[in-house]
Amino acid sequence: MGLTVNAAGGITAAAFTLPALGFALGPLFSRVPFDWQPIGVPSDFPNDTYVTKVITIVPGVGEVGKSIAYVRTRNPAIDTEPEDQYNHFVALSSRCMHLGCPVRFTPAAGRFICPCHGGVYDFRGIRTGGPPVRPLDRFYTRLKNGVVELGPRYSVNSELHRFSPRDPGEPLDGIGQYLYPKRFSTSVLPKN
Repeated sequence: MGLTVNAAGGITAAAFTLPALGFALGPLFSRVPFDWQPIGVPSDFPNDTYVTKVITIVPGVGEVGKSIAYVRTRNPAIDTEPEDQYNHFVALSSRCMHLGCPVRFTPAAGRFICPCHGGVYDFRGIRTGGPPVRPLDRFYTRLKNGVVELGPRYSVNSELHRFSPRDPGEPLDGIGQYLYPKRFSTSVLPKN
């Protein structure tokens, strides 16, 4: 009798525990797919202002999965971070790094402004005022067969060093990069 009760208790505990563990641990083993998106030809992007491009962040969900990227050609006089194959074009996210509200580029001021809480970013996307904790996120870019393509998003700290994408409000300077680790489900840089 005691063995039967213990077995029934074990089965009941497993029936509640295993689905919860599967739900909690499932994202550890999945990655969000991301492909390169064509956004135009190099002549479409000047180096002294941004061009707005509508991109797909989450495929398969329609208009809800779209966002905006601000894109321009890299300008060596302004952009001081080391040049590599993924930053010949500068593509900034439209999400404010305070709470994720949409920012807007104001050409007259040469700044990105967030209407929600007054976040201000300079021409390069570096925070200059307000509550945001880091610069605007960026996208990998590349030139392939004469077409500019946009890759996955990545986060940067105040020195524009690359990090895996983080959520708004998570600082990447100092100890912040360790306190706010990347999500396991974030997309990785797609293959060429």
